[in-house]
Amino acid sequence: MILLIFLMGVNLNAQQRNATIAFDKRDHDFGKFKEEDGKVSHEFAFTNTGSEPIIINRVAASCGCTATSWTKEPIVPGGKGYVKAEYNPRNRPGRFNKTVAVFTNAEPRTVILRIMGDVVPREKTTEDIYPYPIGGMRFKSNHIAFVKIKKGQQKTVLLEMINNSNEKITISFSGGVPSHLKVKASPETLKPKEKGFIETTYDAGKKNDWGFVIDRLQILLNDKAVKNNRLTVSATIEEDFSGLTPEELENAPKAEFESKTFNFGTMKQKSSASYEFVFKNTGKSDLIIRKIKSTCGCTVVNPKETVIKPGQTSSLKAVFNSGTRRGIQNKTVTVITNDPKNSMILLRLTGEVEAPKTN
Repeated sequence: MILLIFLMGVNLNAQQRNATIAFDKRDHDFGKFKEEDGKVSHEFAFTNTGSEPIIINRVAASCGCTATSWTKEPIVPGGKGYVKAEYNPRNRPGRFNKTVAVFTNAEPRTVILRIMGDVVPREKTTEDIYPYPIGGMRFKSNHIAFVKIKKGQQKTVLLEMINNSNEKITISFSGGVPSHLKVKASPETLKPKEKGFIETTYDAGKKNDWGFVIDRLQILLNDKAVKNNRLTVSATIEEDFSGLTPEELENAPKAEFESKTFNFGTMKQKSSASYEFVFKNTGKSDLIIRKIKSTCGCTVVNPKETVIKPGQTSSLKAVFNSGTRRGIQNKTVTVITNDPKNSMILLRLTGEVEAPKTN
């Protein structure tokens, strides 16, 4: 009986000698506030209701839009501290609900705080709507993306713009516009504060390439080149298999790789590792390798041949040069073929490059 009372006393004493954190509240609603008013913040106050000092180990917000600060020194029993949460509403209109996790040596070990509110959007300026300046012009983007386009297909994309100057501006393009692109400004001459658009038509039948490709257009304002006057045009060109009959699909080529991943293990800097990706055309017509593209110049891939007969086995030799790289490496190689069921094949080379030892 005496032993039982003794053990109960020890256990009770251990429980009483914990740090215990008690927040005045764990939720705060900012209500409605204007985006242009800027950042809002709230301090969550707490008390150490235990018998040991409280130490806040770290505080983690659920997104980068919420900044935090907190009491850094230990909080003695009976003492008070705070965790401050600050929300940045810029470009984040509407209702928000964010959490802040507080990690301490107290009980409970982790406390979740919550801030919420409703951001009234500010009126957008010309700079907000057209964030990309070129001389006196401003554009909604500096990138004209056609995303996916079938070989032989034509697509047109419009890019909005505004003359943000106090003078007329005539827009033209340098003579280096590639033949597969047609581009014009509408209108060609914009009065001050007048809006218009760049109309770009992509003819994938005239582009002798496959997969993800990029072109660049140089804009001239009043026949003059100005700083940062280039627009990027991108597209992913794919073969159009939609018109194939069931019989044509049955007789189509088929690429089957023995392995799509090669781990070269650990290697030193300024060395190379190579691997033969072996594959077979298990289809019933010629397999054609349209294009091979690596993620970086450090990886070179050479096909044994680009036309593989039905039943024929072939290979692609991949060589990775480590150069001065270091650490984990993960390189990819995209192989584009005329296999209608697997026209884009992704191969991977992985491993680790050892950094040179220092004395």
